[in-house]
Amino acid sequence: MLRKTFDLPLHTGKVPRWLFDRMKRLSFLIIEAILMEFGEEELLKRLANPFWFQSFGCLLGYDWHSSGLTTTLMGAIKEGLKQDKNLGIMVAGGKGKMSLKTPEELNIIAEIFGIDANKYIKLSRLVAKIDNSALQDGFQLYHHTFLITKKGNWMVIQQGMNPKNKYARRYHWLSLNLKEIDNEPHFAVVSQIKTKPLNLVSEKNKKVRKIIVELSKEKPQKILKDITILQKHSGKMPSKHWFNIKDINPKYIHKILLKTYQKEPKDFTSLLEIEGVGPKTLRALALVGDLIYGEKVSFEEPKVFSYAHGGKDGYPYRIKKSHYDKTIEILEKAIKLSKLSQNEKDNLLKKLKYI
Repeated sequence: MLRKTFDLPLHTGKVPRWLFDRMKRLSFLIIEAILMEFGEEELLKRLANPFWFQSFGCLLGYDWHSSGLTTTLMGAIKEGLKQDKNLGIMVAGGKGKMSLKTPEELNIIAEIFGIDANKYIKLSRLVAKIDNSALQDGFQLYHHTFLITKKGNWMVIQQGMNPKNKYARRYHWLSLNLKEIDNEPHFAVVSQIKTKPLNLVSEKNKKVRKIIVELSKEKPQKILKDITILQKHSGKMPSKHWFNIKDINPKYIHKILLKTYQKEPKDFTSLLEIEGVGPKTLRALALVGDLIYGEKVSFEEPKVFSYAHGGKDGYPYRIKKSHYDKTIEILEKAIKLSKLSQNEKDNLLKKLKYI
C-alpha cells in the first residue's frame, strides 16, 4: 500500500473545451499504447497508482494540486475510450449526477463485453458505501468512476470533499490485489489532511466489525436500551469522545435496526448492503460495542509530479496548443506504425537508409 500523500485543494471553474478535447485524444492514445505494449493489468495498476495518475493528469495539462484533476482526467479517459470499444476497457460513472448513472452504464458495458452486470453494479455500490459510511473521515463522495475490462478486472477512483477545510480526498481501488473488500481494501488514499476517522475497514477493527454485525441482529429494543443508558450517562464521557451519543434519533435508529434484525446479515459486507444502514447507524453500533461490550475502536487513517504541457490556469506556465497538438500527432503516428506488419516495418527502415 502506498504511504505518501499530497494536497488536493478544492478548485472551482471548468476546463475549457479546447483543452478537454485534446485531453480526450491524448489520454486515449497513451492508454492504447500501454495496452498494446504491456496489457490491461499493467494499465490498471498504473491508473490505481495515485502518483502515476496525478502525473498522467499533469501530462495532459491539468493543475497538479487541483481536485479537478480527478474528475476531468477520468472524464477525458471515459470519453476517449468510447472511440474504440474493441480495446475491451470502458468507464462508467463520473461527477455528481453522472455517478448516479453508474448502474445504468454498467448494464450497457456488460452487454457489450458479455459479462454479468449485476456483479459489478453490486461492487460499485459497495465500494461507494464503504468510503461514505464505513470510512468516516469527513469527506463526502461527489465523484465515482468504475473502470472495467472485458476480462472482468476493475478499478474504482472516487473522490470526496470536505466543505469545511475546502480539500478533497481521492480513493483508489484495484481488483487485482483485493483480498477482502471490507478489510484494508484500498489500493491507496490520497490526502494530506490528517483526520482521526472511524475507519471500520481497518485491520485493527476486525473485532469491531464482528460485534457490529452481532449487535445488528439483536432485537432493536435491546440496542435502544443500551443507547438510552449511554445517553443518560453521556455527561460523564470525555469531552473529546469520538461520537456524541445525543446525535442518535431513537425513532430513526429503531427503523433501521428493525430492518437489520429481520435480514440477519451474515457479515459486515452484508450489513453495508442493507438500504438505510449509513454512518450514524454504524457509529451507534460501534459505540455500543465499545462502551458497553468493551470492544475498543481503533482510529487509524487508511495509509495513503511534474508538467509536460503547462497547466490549465497558467501554472507553472500556459499551455501552448501547437505543442500539445504535436504530441498528439507524434503518438498517433507511433500507434499506427506499431500496428504495421513486420514486413512493412522492414520496408520503412530500408527507405530510411536513403533519406
